[in-house]
Amino acid sequence: MGLDFSPIILSLKVAIAAVIIVVLSGIPLAGLMARRDFPGKDAVESLFTLPLVLPPSVVGFILLWLFGKNGPLGQFLAQTFNVSVVFHISGAVIAAAVVSFPLMYQSVKAAMEGVDPTLENAARTLGSGEIKVFFTITLPLSWPGIVSGFILSFARSLGEFGATLMVAGNIPGKTQTMPIAIYMASESGDDRTAMMLVLIMTVFSFLVVFWLNRWSKRQKKSTAQDIGRE
Repeated sequence: MGLDFSPIILSLKVAIAAVIIVVLSGIPLAGLMARRDFPGKDAVESLFTLPLVLPPSVVGFILLWLFGKNGPLGQFLAQTFNVSVVFHISGAVIAAAVVSFPLMYQSVKAAMEGVDPTLENAARTLGSGEIKVFFTITLPLSWPGIVSGFILSFARSLGEFGATLMVAGNIPGKTQTMPIAIYMASESGDDRTAMMLVLIMTVFSFLVVFWLNRWSKRQKKSTAQDIGRE
């Protein structure tokens, strides 16, 4: 029997959708937190990074409580849009986005905090508004951190297991992602399928991390050369 590619395709779809959510939410929130101080900021930042340290089962339980049929968000979605994310691919996307968000947020925030504020202030003195400063100064200079966050978030979304299993379940062809397929194959004694999926995921993850490390080194080298020429 040949390898079933549906978990691989489904994992890629989930990871792509999740990383889009993470990018659209992580970049503006990182920009806000990097440049603004307000009461309770430490608590908000702790909340943003909490999925990074919580066990996946805890994250899954919280999401299941929020989006379940009796949960606040679950009831809202059911009554307003007549949709349910539990045991659906959208649940897998939400779970992957939640657990990968801290990687994007921390990477982008660190990059934006490293941007020289004098450059931003110079743009403001020339009449640029905050939005223009963000898109023309802060964002371009934070590009290495954004790329790193994007790649790491995508890889994390691709490998999400615990929270996805609790929220989306294990429905072959619908919610069975690669990590879940590996677990089920191992449990059923299908070591060949499990090994092939493990090999695919390991090679892909290695290539992603390898490329990111090489790219980061090239960026640092390029930056050092630019400074030397100045």
